[in-house]
Amino acid sequence: MSRRKPELSELETKMLELRKVMKKREPDFIRQESWRYVRVKESWRRPRGIDSKMRLKKKGRPPIPNIGYRVPKIVRGRHPSGFIEVLVHNVKELEDIDPKRYAIRIASTVGRRKRIEIIKMADKLGIKVLNRRL
Repeated sequence: MSRRKPELSELETKMLELRKVMKKREPDFIRQESWRYVRVKESWRRPRGIDSKMRLKKKGRPPIPNIGYRVPKIVRGRHPSGFIEVLVHNVKELEDIDPKRYAIRIASTVGRRKRIEIIKMADKLGIKVLNRRL
């Protein structure tokens, strides 16, 4: 498995580094009252109650997601390596992919035989595969 790197502009490289720093500072957003009840999981749900202290952003309550935590548009949705992810279902979809900017993720619905074919073709074309496991 080779370590391919995307061809990024200086701005894109800076923004990826900035995103890394921003994500470290971003708090873990937890569901309201999840610390109180075992039956309420921590996975994020927006607080919607009319008397909700969390919705009203009262002091001492956990933070809720808002636009201030957003990362720069140029790197939004990219893989941490810097590649833009493309979901692939078959070998034919590899034809239009630029290996310098894009990396592929094989769809979960693809079986083993077709997955092996896609990986072989991607290696031949020099495209990085993000979920290589068989």
